[in-house]
Amino acid sequence: MGGTERPNSAARRRFLFAAAGTGATALGGCIGRSYDRARAGSGEGDLSGTVTVTGSSTVYPISVAASEEFQQRHAGVDVTVDSTGSGGGFRNHFCHGDSDVNGASRPIQDTETDQCAGNGVEPVEFQVASDALTVAVNEDADWVDCMTFDELARIWGPDGAQTWSDVREEWPDEPFELYAPASTSGTFDWFTENVVGEAGAHRSDYEATEDDNIIVQGVEGSQYAMGYLGFAHYEENSDRLKGVPVAEDESGDCTPPSLDAARTGAYPMARPLFVYPDAASLRENEQVAAFVRFYLEKSATDLVSQVGYVPASEDLRAENLEKLERVLDGRTTSATTDTSTTTP
Repeated sequence: MGGTERPNSAARRRFLFAAAGTGATALGGCIGRSYDRARAGSGEGDLSGTVTVTGSSTVYPISVAASEEFQQRHAGVDVTVDSTGSGGGFRNHFCHGDSDVNGASRPIQDTETDQCAGNGVEPVEFQVASDALTVAVNEDADWVDCMTFDELARIWGPDGAQTWSDVREEWPDEPFELYAPASTSGTFDWFTENVVGEAGAHRSDYEATEDDNIIVQGVEGSQYAMGYLGFAHYEENSDRLKGVPVAEDESGDCTPPSLDAARTGAYPMARPLFVYPDAASLRENEQVAAFVRFYLEKSATDLVSQVGYVPASEDLRAENLEKLERVLDGRTTSATTDTSTTTP
């Protein structure tokens, strides 16, 4: 990574989302056995080896930003980041021991924890940011000025509404064109459980993808299209899409998606974002411990806000760093802690 000058916010997001379209190849690595220097704060250029990050397409931009800056400080470490979806990352990579860290836009599930345990992988949970999950429609959909959770559930649930007028009589009698994350995505899981109201209860007749660019292109291409995606991906394309204000119910305030609204808790679709390193990899590989420490330190800075998310609070960062110390010392044996949905 040549130079140390950081790109501006717009340039950084353009790079991150261009990179997200292709993803980085994930190569497993278990190099190094000491973590003492990583815990103490390693000097420039004294680390080598690989760090492999898989998981959520929502968390992906944060992980890429962290990996860029980390590699500027430690040129001997190769950090690869692959956008696989939260569930796809857990099930196909991390829980098999093929990646060191998995990003997730929802908490790890019991079945995933069990799969990891069966392979000797111990996921450790760190909340690193918050997102304002965004429902997006075409810019010409001028009839949409607010939607409730109930209306969204009627569209996205099993046997969902077929036309706009099925939801509100005054809306066009035109069929929906729907674009959203695939079932391997944590965004899919969070939306299904918290908005539709039941885990797994999501209609299947929509364009499912792990590529958020496809959602953007699909919604942009039709007046009657709708999709949902992480706020950073929406913000990067806000000149092409219309973000829908959302109310939890008819009596609630209708709030547009924004980082400020997510930070204060006013936006009803604010959600936490996580990374899950493997405890054994942290203890055995100094470059992995150093990278995760760096990631947690940067989680409360503008590195997170520049790519379109709400940074962790100073208190949360301190808690995360203390937890990392306990893991490195072997004082923490449980895989995860309580998964709060409180905005950091």
